[in-house]
Amino acid sequence: MPSLQKTSPPQGRPQASPVVCPTHRDEVAAAGSELIGGPFGRRALLGSSALTPVRVIALVAIGMFALGMVQKIPCYDWAWFRGSTSQYTHACYSDIPHLFVGRGFAEGLIPYFDRLGGDIEYLEYPVLTGLFMQLAAWLTPGGEDIVHREQIYWMINAGMLMVCAAVLAVCVARTHRRRPWDALLVALAPAFALTATVNWDLLAVALTAAAVLMWSRGRILAFGILLGLATAAKFYPFLLIGPLLLLCLRAWRWREFAVAVLGAGGAWLAVNLPVMLLAPEGWKQFYVFSTERNVDFGSIWLLISQRTGETIPPGTANTFAVLLMLLACAGLAVLTLTAPRRPRFVQLAFLVVAAFVLTNKVYSPQYVLWLIPLAALARPRWRDFLIWQACEVMYFLGIWMYLAFTTSGNKQGLPTDGYHLVVVLHLLGTLYLCAVVVRDILAPERDVVRQDGSDDPSGGVLDGAEDVFVMGRAAHPARHAAAVVEGPRVEWGAPRV
Repeated sequence: MPSLQKTSPPQGRPQASPVVCPTHRDEVAAAGSELIGGPFGRRALLGSSALTPVRVIALVAIGMFALGMVQKIPCYDWAWFRGSTSQYTHACYSDIPHLFVGRGFAEGLIPYFDRLGGDIEYLEYPVLTGLFMQLAAWLTPGGEDIVHREQIYWMINAGMLMVCAAVLAVCVARTHRRRPWDALLVALAPAFALTATVNWDLLAVALTAAAVLMWSRGRILAFGILLGLATAAKFYPFLLIGPLLLLCLRAWRWREFAVAVLGAGGAWLAVNLPVMLLAPEGWKQFYVFSTERNVDFGSIWLLISQRTGETIPPGTANTFAVLLMLLACAGLAVLTLTAPRRPRFVQLAFLVVAAFVLTNKVYSPQYVLWLIPLAALARPRWRDFLIWQACEVMYFLGIWMYLAFTTSGNKQGLPTDGYHLVVVLHLLGTLYLCAVVVRDILAPERDVVRQDGSDDPSGGVLDGAEDVFVMGRAAHPARHAAAVVEGPRVEWGAPRV
């Protein structure tokens, strides 16, 4: 039974240092810093230079983004336009130039309002992403050379997405006031550079990071508005409402939760309502497409289907995916309400988005961008982060090599069994990172963010708040602490109401 009682956060925390330096606390970060001179000393002058941590991280993120653009040069020069196999063997595929033509932007069609014809009659993206795509199309000059226009369209989108990358890096760096250097995990993530211009996901990722920053600063309405805008660009940011509900339940912060939800709903409606009213058929295409889409690349459902030889209908995959997601959410609820300390907001946010990624019927390579900033804030340990990134890079390369295999008539690329192996690596890598985050929640003393005396730097109004609604061990921490000392003689009775 749950317990409605107020418990204060742990007392006697050590005085937190102004800035936590990973090179002093993380052996992998310390070893990596030898490339640029090693960890700084006690007498280093912090904050006295124009190159503050936030600015350094933003510059690094822009640099890595630029390297990702360089990696796309073979496709930009010729592979996008001279056959499908080369863009896969060079691992430089991008949806952006193909959809410039394939979704009518090159012809001047307006998304959601103008029919495209063929299998896809309308744009299958949420409204804010469609506006982003249309803005880039308006900035693309006309002309008869369609290849040149596709190249310019990709460059304009890349420039706009670079701004999103800089915003993302700054927001992550500023979310945990004492740990700005953790954002280097985002800026230096190999999967970030490789997937940044595959699609338009960085728009939603940057808005989500900005929303998390606003929540960490206690600006609840701004958080809700930004989260609503992020959801208008991609569905996954809406999932953050679940962790917020659980944490506000444990701390009994219903007013703040209501303001956040109303702000998110209002912002989402402000973007979607005009298109809903003026072009309802085009507006609903994203939701129809998501529901009717077949089991696709990267998902556990495709793995099962190909290994068994049985086709899984979209409706069946939807049902099982929803059931697994509901089970994961129930597990998160139990974890949140029974953990010895209230979990940090970004820990639960990472877990719920990871659960969605693992159970969804498709995993496009750029979906890793959804998890990178949340992972950097939830588990800022370089070893664990790089293990996960290695798995994601293997999947990134594997999916393109597999597509090269299927589009070349099985003459080159990665065969089906090899592709199944990289899918399993992706799944195991994500599950590994989820496992260490859950371990940190169950054993808060192992959470590196809390080792400097912090409670929940990204928690905003939840940071240091009292617990009111708790269950299990959290309801009787003293009793369970005694159980550790006295052994099996202690009775573990039900908590009081």
